[in-house]
Amino acid sequence: MSEDLLVNITPQETRVALILQGAVQELHIERTASRGRAGNIYLGKVVRVLPGMQSAFIDIGLERAAFLHVADIWEARPHDGTNVTPMPIEKLLFDGQSVMVQVVKDPIGTKGARLSTQISIAGRMLVYLPQDSHIGISQRIGDEAERELLRGKVQRLMPAEEKGGFIIRTMAEDASETDLTMDIDYLRKTWTNILLHAKSKPAPSLLYQDLNLAQRVLRDFVGENTATIQIDSRENFAMLSQFATSYTPSVLPKMVHYTGERPLFDLYGVEQEIERALGPRVDLKSGGYLIIEQTEAMTTIDVNTGSYVNGRNFDDTIFKTNLEAAHAIVRQLRLRNLGGIIILDFIDMENLEHRASVLTELNKALARDRTKITVSDFSALGLVEMTRKRTRESLAHILCEPCPACSGKGQLKTARTVAYEILRELLREAKQFNPREFRILASQLVIDMFLEEESQHLAMLGDFIGKPISLQVESTYHQEQYDVILM
Repeated sequence: MSEDLLVNITPQETRVALILQGAVQELHIERTASRGRAGNIYLGKVVRVLPGMQSAFIDIGLERAAFLHVADIWEARPHDGTNVTPMPIEKLLFDGQSVMVQVVKDPIGTKGARLSTQISIAGRMLVYLPQDSHIGISQRIGDEAERELLRGKVQRLMPAEEKGGFIIRTMAEDASETDLTMDIDYLRKTWTNILLHAKSKPAPSLLYQDLNLAQRVLRDFVGENTATIQIDSRENFAMLSQFATSYTPSVLPKMVHYTGERPLFDLYGVEQEIERALGPRVDLKSGGYLIIEQTEAMTTIDVNTGSYVNGRNFDDTIFKTNLEAAHAIVRQLRLRNLGGIIILDFIDMENLEHRASVLTELNKALARDRTKITVSDFSALGLVEMTRKRTRESLAHILCEPCPACSGKGQLKTARTVAYEILRELLREAKQFNPREFRILASQLVIDMFLEEESQHLAMLGDFIGKPISLQVESTYHQEQYDVILM
């Protein structure tokens, strides 16, 4: 079955939706204000060496100097397997020295970023280690014969002049030689560009920034089943086309610049799907429904028959509801990006064949999920326990925050999320109407967001639509409530 990828890009955030058979299967969101720096590579300048702490402070151009410990200096470590004490940091670094470093931990609070001089560049199936000739394999690939097969395959595909090494990721387990070759070429090109920048730029300078979400779509999300990649920004379509030409040329024929009047996510019903995905109830076509409760410890999903009574008997009704629920559960796991421990409470089934069929259907649907998953059999209590690896924040954690009015039992959209909805609404209205002015009526927190952190994005939108935008606080509005008035 063919898939479509929708890429909605604005200055404040990038959103990507994966569409299969007209339904949203996955949603990825990356906000400009919260992009981390882990993985970025800098040409830094040594500010101060501290022999007593065997560490150094490095200026990489951020607000606070970053921290480098001797244990994270590649040159200080023995590489022959011997347990030798690292060289003292004062013999490796001196004040004012330029050094290439990679951020391994983002700044937190008053602490600066944590650095390493061992460079690693992540691809889709491989991680490139330009300073190390070792070929490692993910521990999640447990079969020894498969591990040796993959190691041999990568060794054969490596160029003869290659002095670096690779770590083979779990995604490489079923990869073809063509996929691996493309990944190797991409990683080596990236490293070559980093070295060129290091020779021409002064310290401190950013040499390499980990790929943004739109670029990762071209590298990681596109597969044989991908029909189109629709991008709604002309400027970003041009930049992504240039990126694809250099690193992922096979995806170029699938890229399309969307120029329709309706917003891309509106056209495919993604906005409505996001709203539904933030609620606990999911209605099934048969009349049954799911109740999804997400907590810090685990996620529980309860299946209910609701109004569905079309089976020949009650057992048949339960069986058909559970079969439909199995597919709906898998879709919700991907759409909401639920991870960790997940407990599925299907409607009780006495028939063992029915239980086996529901479990088979569940595993069949889960096979389309790229995330690592383990599923147990029905327990003595009739529950199915499963785990899904946490790869990123869930949709609710990105878009919402605990509700102060209900002691954290519920949640509401953040002021930033509401502000971004208003920006999209303004753009939508500007395409349909030609008023003299737009006026935003919203809560104090949302208006404050426009006056401070999001003032630049609001001004940019005003310039783009060519109309003045005024703000008005409505003290009776709660945080999620707003109106856009055409003056």
